[in-house]
Amino acid sequence: MKKFGLIGKKLSHSFSRDYFTEKFEKLKLENHTYELFELAEIAEISRVLSVPNLIGLNVTVPYKQAIIPFLKQLDHSAQRVGAVNVIKIEEGKAIGYNSDYLGFKISLENWLPKNIGLEALVLGTGGAAKAVITALEDLGIPYQSVSRNPDIGQLSYSQLNKKLIEDTHLIINTTPLGMWPNINSSPTINYQWLTSNHYLYDLVYNPELTVFLKNGQNKGANIKNGIEMLHLQAEESWRIWINN
Repeated sequence: MKKFGLIGKKLSHSFSRDYFTEKFEKLKLENHTYELFELAEIAEISRVLSVPNLIGLNVTVPYKQAIIPFLKQLDHSAQRVGAVNVIKIEEGKAIGYNSDYLGFKISLENWLPKNIGLEALVLGTGGAAKAVITALEDLGIPYQSVSRNPDIGQLSYSQLNKKLIEDTHLIINTTPLGMWPNINSSPTINYQWLTSNHYLYDLVYNPELTVFLKNGQNKGANIKNGIEMLHLQAEESWRIWINN
């Protein structure tokens, strides 16, 4: 039996097991299984990495950066982003990769009009935000990062005034706010300042319409959730596991 899985703190929201289980069925890979490994703290990863016949893992919040010291090696993709969301077990070594970058970049390019000239606000500064920022840099989209506990060069939510919101037309939520089961939460921005010129992208995909996206939709903004990104990064994960 070849085993794959997902690690994170809370995984009831995730569609990853369903996605890969369906993929294995379509490919008639009866000896493949995908499991969920909830870890109360990252130090518990040692028991997961010792699971027999483990081929690969996906990594979700809040461990995309915390996992790095537990890996033997980082692929260029993970080194560049500074976060890991894919692990491959190769010759007994756990190697970290990043497929979030590619999933987000392609998804954003598929959605935004060409040559629109947007500037972005990236809400959140975790591992997913690092992949988003790397993609924005490669696409030539200027951005500012927003954090509850801002570091040098970052904005606090209290600094998101009317002019800044009105002038920054791409807003990307990389936080888990609004994710099932806490579906009534959302980033603390003033949604009244949004217009039909805004593009709101939420990496959350469960529920399909988060409060963040719903508030934007109510003001006529263009909205997109993270389901396409999930599928794209999952396919890149599969390519890493079977081809590298």
